[in-house]
Amino acid sequence: MTTDWPLDGVTIPDEIATGVLSSDVALYHIRGAMGNWGLLRWLSAVDPCDDRIEVVKNWVEISERRLVANYRLLVQAAGGETAVLAVVKANAYGHGAEVCAPVLARALAEWLGVTDMVEGVAVRESMAAAGVAYENHPGILVMSGLLGEDAEAVVRHGLTPVVWEQQQMEWLAVAVRQRGGDAVPLPVHLEIDTGMARQGIAPGEQLHTLLHWLKRQPLLRLDGVMTHFASSEIAGSTLTRSQRKRFEEAIAAVAAVGLRPAWVHAGNSSSLDNQGPEGNLAWLCSLAASVGARSMVRSGIALYGYCLPIEQAGSGGNVVQPMVRHVLEPLMLWKTRVIGLRQVKAGDTVGYNAIFRAEGPMRLALLPVGYADGLRRELSGSNARPGGWTMVQGRRAAIVGRVSMNLTVVDVTEIPGVAVGDEVVILGDGVTADDHARLAHTISYEIVCGVRAASRLV
Repeated sequence: MTTDWPLDGVTIPDEIATGVLSSDVALYHIRGAMGNWGLLRWLSAVDPCDDRIEVVKNWVEISERRLVANYRLLVQAAGGETAVLAVVKANAYGHGAEVCAPVLARALAEWLGVTDMVEGVAVRESMAAAGVAYENHPGILVMSGLLGEDAEAVVRHGLTPVVWEQQQMEWLAVAVRQRGGDAVPLPVHLEIDTGMARQGIAPGEQLHTLLHWLKRQPLLRLDGVMTHFASSEIAGSTLTRSQRKRFEEAIAAVAAVGLRPAWVHAGNSSSLDNQGPEGNLAWLCSLAASVGARSMVRSGIALYGYCLPIEQAGSGGNVVQPMVRHVLEPLMLWKTRVIGLRQVKAGDTVGYNAIFRAEGPMRLALLPVGYADGLRRELSGSNARPGGWTMVQGRRAAIVGRVSMNLTVVDVTEIPGVAVGDEVVILGDGVTADDHARLAHTISYEIVCGVRAASRLV
């Protein structure tokens, strides 16, 4: 028997097609007939005639259980009075926002944070597609500004923008007015620049002028006031203390004008982890209460199982213990498959520039993943310097030679029975984003955000 696939003139025998179920979509992995590459035909449960074909080199599996557990841990660390905004910007830090957002909504997250209008619309649509009723959608905070052309979609899709300039709010007011009828005022969150010189308006005369203007706008409503700390991971940070004072000035100015936001928020994952004697969370809760608002912390990387280590530089000799970092569970499992195996003898070289030379007989496995997919070139392994590793059959398989654009070679000499088609873990249990970050001299944020692979929930 044969199966007709929508590849011009290609007919593939049924015996090389294997079915794998993923949510409501059947994935058929086809090997052999197309050489070393696998093919997926996505057969939609809604439309069985959907003939999309995708080449499968590597993929990401996201643990729903771990995502929910991490979120609940962060809520607990925040205490009963402070909410946790779940940040799903940058495609949920490489984990797939369309996969993670519905899970967080069902876990009763009150807010989700996205980069821009496009991400916000995609997150809204992903929750609807997952069957989350609109009235149960978390608020969606557009965190990184907007342009005039974004305003209409922000209003139409019920997004909440972060603003700090009058022009931004004028664009939004025009979009609200154009909706016509009994337009409901659009909630906005005003960002205060307390020391990062990135987004936000600084406390002072300009802020006073903007607040008086905003109070007169019938189509906009100040729903929140926020700032962002530059060094939340540093215990006893003098910069954080300075930023707190400036934020207090801004909140006092808001109250003096007679505006009453519902939310006052600051801080990130490290703010929940680094709860030293300076009491940043208690301070935030008290500050919010002073204007009749609720406090909130915005957590991103910790949702996905990582957090920067606490730096003790300003702790005065009193070591601050992490609240969450040691119990978070990474939820990304990045996988690929072996596409080739070969024996090499002593003296043979591997990869570009021959930075690795075999010192004896070796068995090498070829993986269809490289720096174009997000596997950092700094993980290359040479005779002079060990590189990164993958996990094969639960054991470490060291990267040998340069990580190439789309290919990487690993040593499986001591792992018996490895075969073409075997799954290999690039990131997951046994090899974490922190491991990759240490070798690449960067942070876990950059590692997970750099992964370019399709995500699915498991």
